[in-house]
Amino acid sequence: MKKLFLTSAIALLVLTGCNKEKDILNSLNDYNIGQQSKGYHFGDQLQIPQDVLDYAEAISITYNDKETSNLTIDPKFFSLGENDVTFNIKTKSGEMLQQDATINVFAKAKPREISYQIVNQYPHDPKNFVQGFQLDGNVVYESDGQHGESRILKYNLGSTTPIASTSQAQEYFSEGSTIVGDKVYQLTWQNKKGFIYDKNSLKLLSEFAYPDIIGEGWGLTYDGTSLILSDGTKNIYFLNPANPSQVERTIAVASNTEGYDQLNELEYHNGAIYANVWQKPIILKINPENGEVIGIIDFSNIAKQNTTGNDDVLNGIAFKGDNMLITGKNWSRIYEVTVK
Repeated sequence: MKKLFLTSAIALLVLTGCNKEKDILNSLNDYNIGQQSKGYHFGDQLQIPQDVLDYAEAISITYNDKETSNLTIDPKFFSLGENDVTFNIKTKSGEMLQQDATINVFAKAKPREISYQIVNQYPHDPKNFVQGFQLDGNVVYESDGQHGESRILKYNLGSTTPIASTSQAQEYFSEGSTIVGDKVYQLTWQNKKGFIYDKNSLKLLSEFAYPDIIGEGWGLTYDGTSLILSDGTKNIYFLNPANPSQVERTIAVASNTEGYDQLNELEYHNGAIYANVWQKPIILKINPENGEVIGIIDFSNIAKQNTTGNDDVLNGIAFKGDNMLITGKNWSRIYEVTVK
C-alpha cells in the first residue's frame, strides 16, 4: 500500500507540474497574441506576465539564430515588422520550456499622407507586364515579365515604339530593373539570377547570382552607391553594384501600425525609397536608413480606372524632375503627377 501511495503521489506531482507548465505557456502565449496588433517600438521593454516571471529562473529569446536575455526591443536584435521568435524559459526546477511568438515592431512616427495632382498623361503599351520602370532624360527603360514574354526595352516617353529591346529565354520571368551609369541591371523572379546590359544598345553584357539570403527578385533601384533590391519579404537589401552577389546591409519596412512585405517596383529619389506594394493601390515613401515608412500616396482613383483583374495592378515608379511618373501592369497610360 505504501508503494502504491508513493507512486500515486509522484504521479500527482508530475501531473501538477505539467499543468503548471501548460498554464505558464498559455499565459505567455495569450499575452503575446494580445500584443501583436498593438506592437512595440524600439526601446520598449517586454512586459512578461508576472506568473511567468515568478515561475522562471531565466528567460531568453531566440530570433534568426541569435539569442538574447535582454527583454528590450533592441534594433541590434529585432527588425521592423514581424519577428518570429521563440521564448526560452528555464524554470526554477530546472526544466526548459519554449513558446513561439510573433513580435511586431512598428515605427514611432505616423507616415504623412502625400497628396498628388495629375498634370499629364502618356500612352503605354497595354501588352507590357511592367516589372521595372525608370526614366533617363526622355527615355523610358522598362523591364517586362511573364514567361515567354520577358524582356528589357527602352522607348521615348510619349511613344510606345521600342528604340531597343532584348528578350529573355522562356525559362525567365523578368522583374525589377535600374540604371547604373552606362549599364542596366535587371532581376529575374525565381531563377536566382540577374542580367547586366549595355545601356545604349541593351546588349547583354553579363549575369550575376543572388546572395543566398535573397529568395526571389522583385524590385530594384539605385541610390548612386548601392543597388537596392526587394524580394517579396519585409526586407530591402543593399548590394554592391560591382559585385551584386554581396549584401552590404538590410532594412525591414514598417509604418507606425503595420509591417509591409510584397514590396514590388522600387525607385530612389531625393534621399527616399519609393515602393509599390503588390496588389495595393499605394506607394510607400521609405527612409532608407531604417526602413520606416514616412509617407503614403494613395492612388486608388487612378488604379480603379486601369485595374480590372488580379494582374493589371499599379506597378511602376519613375521621376521626371520632381514629378512622379506612375503606371501599371498592362496599363494603357503613364501618369505624370505632382506630389505634395
